Amino acid sequence: MSAHTHQGSHHDEHGSSHGSRKSYLIGFGLSVVLTFIPFWLVMTGALESKVATSLIVISLAVIQIVVHMIYFLHMDAKSEGGWNLMALIFTIVLVVITLTGSLWVMYHLVNNMMPISAHDMRNMP
Repeated sequence: MSAHTHQGSHHDEHGSSHGSRKSYLIGFGLSVVLTFIPFWLVMTGALESKVATSLIVISLAVIQIVVHMIYFLHMDAKSEGGWNLMALIFTIVLVVITLTGSLWVMYHLVNNMMPISAHDMRNMP
């Protein structure tokens, strides 16, 4: 009975508990579905628009990150006195800055590359 009491106080001390088998299975199922859908979209070319496909894949990736944080990392506004939520917000800001900057750089690289004609390619050393 001493171990049970210790486990109960451990639960109260940190304010969060470990997930149940059911929550892990739900998280796993959602992760599989959220992985399969983008894979299927890209491999089959189900959508004509590459932009739409990209936006759907990115959206499902963000949803999958949230699923992992909720079902596997047990992050919510109540855990660890709200510090997990602050860390999450900081991480999201960094990811948005990194992705936006990367896309901006790649877009401008494509537009600013000097086109090379076949004639110029033959005259290169």
